Formats: sequence, structure tokens, C-alpha cells
Amino acid sequence: MRNILTILCTLVSSSCLFAEDASAKQGGGYMQSLIMILLAIVFFYFILWRPEQKRRKAQQQQRASLKPGDKVTAMGIVGTIESIEENTIVLKNIDGSKIEMLKAAVTEVKNDADKEPISSRWAFLFGI
Repeated sequence: MRNILTILCTLVSSSCLFAEDASAKQGGGYMQSLIMILLAIVFFYFILWRPEQKRRKAQQQQRASLKPGDKVTAMGIVGTIESIEENTIVLKNIDGSKIEMLKAAVTEVKNDADKEPISSRWAFLFGI
């Protein structure tokens, strides 16, 4: 009987020691998990959030620089800006009809500075 109690006490004490070792190893696991979470946050910032902020800022600047006479594409409709109001623009289509659209719908702007002749675009290659 005494041997059985000694064995039980030894098993209980050794299992407590192993439990402490396991908890110490898990503590390192928490640090590893924290590092992985931080890496994921940094990854998402540089891959998703930051480029999206840059794109959104560029679109806002483009819409802020709109002026009458610019040729724009808005929701697939191509027209020339007739007038600009606070949140809307009036587009004049090729047939003379006019459409009022939100500035936020503008996806592409082609102003006079963008319309350089083809020869000047290729001049640096051919030395023209």
C-alpha cells in the first residue's frame, strides 16, 4: 500500500512539473502568435490599405482639378464638361445633349495637356 501511495505521489508531482513546462512553452506560443498577427497587420497595411488610400487621393485630386472643356468618361459615358457645380458636372455629349452627373462618377479625365501629337510622343525614340 505504501508503494502505491509513493508511486501516486510521484506521478502527481511529475505531472505538475510537466504542466508547468507545457505552460512555459505555451507562453512562447503566445509571443509567436503575437508576432504573426503583427506581421499580418503590416502585410495588409502595405498591400491593401496604403495603395487604396493613394488611389483614392489621386482620384480626389483629379476630380478637384476638373475644368470646363475637359473630356471625361463617367460611368461609360464620354462627354465634354460644360459646367461644374459643387457636387455635379454637366456633360455635353457628341450630339449636343447634356447630362448632369455626380463628380464621383468620373473615372477618367483627358484634358488638352494629355492630347499631345503622336510624333512628339515618339520623338525621344527616333530623334525627331
